Amino acid sequence: MSAVPERRRLRVAARHRVATDVVALDLAPVDGPALPDWEPGAHVDLEVSPGTERQYSLVTTTADGHWRIAVLREPDGRGGSVAVHDGLAVGDEVVVAGPRNHFGHDPARPAVFVAGGIGITPIRSMIAAAERAGTPWELHYAGRSRDRMAFVHELVAAHPDRVVVAAADEGVRLDVDALLAAPRDAVVYCCGPRGLMDAVEAAAAHWPAGSVRVERFEPAADVDAPGEAFEVELTVTGVTVTVPADRTLLEVAEDAGAFVLSSCREGTCGTCETPVLEGAVEHRDTVLSPEEQADDRTMMVCVSRARRGCPRLVLEL
Repeated sequence: MSAVPERRRLRVAARHRVATDVVALDLAPVDGPALPDWEPGAHVDLEVSPGTERQYSLVTTTADGHWRIAVLREPDGRGGSVAVHDGLAVGDEVVVAGPRNHFGHDPARPAVFVAGGIGITPIRSMIAAAERAGTPWELHYAGRSRDRMAFVHELVAAHPDRVVVAAADEGVRLDVDALLAAPRDAVVYCCGPRGLMDAVEAAAAHWPAGSVRVERFEPAADVDAPGEAFEVELTVTGVTVTVPADRTLLEVAEDAGAFVLSSCREGTCGTCETPVLEGAVEHRDTVLSPEEQADDRTMMVCVSRARRGCPRLVLEL
């Protein structure tokens, strides 16, 4: 089960525009100890309004020891990014949980980084780690235009031979099929729109298992698909409950008195990860890798269910 993410009250120490509709926020402690170190690819949960949290990747720790995130304004999104852009100013205090990491970077292996738009944020920290470790790497960065691609100018200036920019308004398209046609001794790290990540996973399906890692902050396409009723034994709570077809396991477990950590409630953050002791799971999260989902050792109880034909799960909850 995921460890309890530490929650802290932080202050917006700086705010600046890093691309069209992209704002970077530097978050500093209000009081107490310095912020802890974190591993490349980590993200935090930011409370954008009371009871509403969104996940944002950490870009860097500044020279002042502050955490930096970058947020794309998405007017047609779920409201979190608009709240950040319109509601957070320098000096404001926010509640932040984490950091947590489901997008781990392996500095010992060459890296092929593929970023789409704001998906550059977790990859930016991985590039810095690869540079420190002397690991071979390359970046393929796609976006509508360079003015909308955060950090593109600094990355191209610092690494002109390693960064390939595919800006749509320049007539350049990122061809992931060609890029990933031949398997290599490397790990592919991808973050960006769902279509890009799906395309990368499909293009590299013939690569060795574990060669592709993606970071998704939007729900899976089947997250609201119809389900079936099933029974769940909660071994820690000491009860057995029935999850109806129209309710989530998380909702039913909470009603039964189980202590369940949760945040996003849509299978993207990993907070509610729970050990599976018996049963087969229909995984609807975007956190676990395909290999981890196949193992059925844990599940995200906010969205995942018993697999069709499996009438009962036993969980360490």
